[in-house]
Amino acid sequence: MTAAPQMWLTLGLLVAAMVLYTTEWLPIEVVSAGLLAVMLLAFHALPVPGPQGGNLLSPDQLLSGFGNPALITVMALLVVAEALTRTGALDRLTERIARFKLPAYPTIVLCLLAVIAHGALISDTSVVVMFLPVMQALATRMGISPSRVMLPLSFSSVLGGMLTLIGSSTNLMVASALIAVGQPPLGFFEQTPMALPLVAVGALYILVVVPRLIPQRAESGRGGGGKQFISQLKVPDGSPLVGEVAVAGIFRALPGITVHLLLRGGTRPSYAPYDDGPLAPGDVLIVAGPRKALADAAAHFPGALAAPAEEAEGGDRARPVRDPSDEELVMIEAMVPPASRVIGSTVVQAGLQRDGGLRVAGIERRARMMRRPMNEILLQAGDILLMLGRWGDIDALREEHEVVVIAGSVGHVPKVHHTGFITVVFLAAVGLSAGGVLPISVAAFAAAALLVAGRALTPRQAIRAINHRVVLLVGSALALSHALQATGAAGFIAQEMLRALGTAAPLPALAAYFGLVAAFTNVLSHNACALLFTPVGVGIAQKLGLDPHIFAIATVLAANCSFATPIGHQVNLLVMGPGHYRFADYLRAGLPLVLLLWAVFIVAAKVMWGL
Repeated sequence: MTAAPQMWLTLGLLVAAMVLYTTEWLPIEVVSAGLLAVMLLAFHALPVPGPQGGNLLSPDQLLSGFGNPALITVMALLVVAEALTRTGALDRLTERIARFKLPAYPTIVLCLLAVIAHGALISDTSVVVMFLPVMQALATRMGISPSRVMLPLSFSSVLGGMLTLIGSSTNLMVASALIAVGQPPLGFFEQTPMALPLVAVGALYILVVVPRLIPQRAESGRGGGGKQFISQLKVPDGSPLVGEVAVAGIFRALPGITVHLLLRGGTRPSYAPYDDGPLAPGDVLIVAGPRKALADAAAHFPGALAAPAEEAEGGDRARPVRDPSDEELVMIEAMVPPASRVIGSTVVQAGLQRDGGLRVAGIERRARMMRRPMNEILLQAGDILLMLGRWGDIDALREEHEVVVIAGSVGHVPKVHHTGFITVVFLAAVGLSAGGVLPISVAAFAAAALLVAGRALTPRQAIRAINHRVVLLVGSALALSHALQATGAAGFIAQEMLRALGTAAPLPALAAYFGLVAAFTNVLSHNACALLFTPVGVGIAQKLGLDPHIFAIATVLAANCSFATPIGHQVNLLVMGPGHYRFADYLRAGLPLVLLLWAVFIVAAKVMWGL
C-alpha cells in the first residue's frame, strides 16, 4: 500500500540529499544528521501505517541503521586495518613486492588486476579487506597519495564480483529471487560471457582514468613530507644491529636512512663505506632520514634512537629513556620559536628530554643538512625537532612555550612486536569469512575485539580508527533506504517502469531497465535492488516474450554498478577514510564508469543476444 504524502516527501528528501552530498555546500556530517532529523520529525508527524497498525517508520526503525550488520562490519574492518597499519604487519610483503623494482604504476596495476581476479571467487568485501592495507603500504612506500589507489581498489573488487555467481552477494540474491518467482536459478558462469566485456572496459577505465580524476590528498600527520632529520642511533648490547655489515656504505637493517658518521670507541670517527668490520655494542651512528624511516627504526630498535645523555647545565645528567612495549608511543614535530630560551643550547642542555619518556629523536634545519653528532648541534630559531614520547609527555609539552608543537604532526610508532599476533588474527578473519565458516560481520568484529584485548591497539586507537563521517552517512542513508521501501516510493517507480516498458522494443526496454537498476543501486543497497527489481525484470521479459534470465543477468550487472556514491556498496565506505574521499569524488569518478558500463552492456546485448 502506497502512502502518497509520505512517498513524495521521501522522494523529495532523496533529491535534496543527493544535491547536498554532491555539492558539499554543507559538511557531509551536517547533511547526514540533518537528513535523519528531518525524517524522524516528519514520519512522527506523518506516520506510515503498517499491516498491524504500527508506524513502519518509527524512530526505532529509522535509527536501526546504526546497528546494521553492514555498518558494524565496516567499523570493525576499519579497526583491523588500523592495527595492520600501526604494527607494520605487511611491511615484509610490500618490501618483497618492491624488490621487483617495478615502477610505481605497473606495481599498482598488477595489484588491481589481482583484486579483480580474486573478486570473481571471493566476496568483494573480503578482497578489499585483504588488499586495503597492502595498497596503503605500497602507496606510502612508493610516494603515492592513498587517494590515488583506494577508489580503484574498491571499484576493481566490485567489477570482479560481476564475473561469477559467487563473486558478490548481489548475484546470489538475484538467483534466490528467480527461484521465488518460479524461475530456475542462474548458473555459476551464466553471467560470465556478458560480464567479461564490462569488466574489461571497466578495468581499463579504472587503471587509466580514475587516478587522474581524484585529487591527490596527503595523509596528515604521518608522512613528514620531504624533511630530512639528523638523528643519532646507539647500538646497545643485545641489539639486532650488532653484527650488521655495511654494503656499499648502506646498512640493510636501516632502510631509508643514510649513515653519515660512525663513532666507535668513544670518539673515533669512521666514514663510508664503514669497512672496519660489523657493528658492535657501543657504536653510535649519526644518521639522516625522513620521519617514517626514523619511526620504523624507533619501533624495531627500542631505546636506541635518541639524543645522547651528556652533562647538562647545573650538573644534571639526562636519565635513560625506556620503551615499554605495551604503551602507545607517538612522534610529533615541534618548532623552536624565535624567543625560546633553548636557542644556543643542545637538546640535552635545554632540558627537552624527560625522565623515562620524552626525547628528541631528530633535528631538521632548513638552511642545510648537518653532519655531526646531536650533542654538538646548538639549536637555532626555526629548527624542527622530531620528538618521541607517550601521550602524557606530548600533552605536557604543549603547555610549555620553549618549543611549539606543530598542529597535525602527531604520528604513531609501530608496535612491531605485535606483528605476528595481528597477522594471525587478520588471516584467520579473512579465511573464516571467505570460506563461509563465519559471516564477514562476525569475523571482523571478533578480530577487532581480539586485537584490542591483545593490546595490538589501545581502545583510544580503535575508537579513533572509526570514521565518524562514514557512521553518520551510513546511518542516514539506511534510514532513507528504509523510507523508500516503506512508503512505496521504490515500488512505485518500478511499477511505473514496468507499465511504460511493457510495449517497448526488447533492446530499448532492456537498456532502460539496466539504467534504472544502476541508478537505484547507488541509492538503495545493492542487495535491496537485487530483491526489488528481479521480479520486475522477470515480468518485463514475460511481456516481451524473452528469456527471463536475460533480465536477471541485466539485474546482476546493473546492481553491481554501485560506483557513483559511497553508500552504494560497503567497500566504497571501507576506502572512504583511508583515501580521504568526499562524496563528490565518488560521483566524479564513478558516474562516468556507470554510464560507460551501461553503454557497453547495450552493445554487448545487441551482439550476444541479438536483440
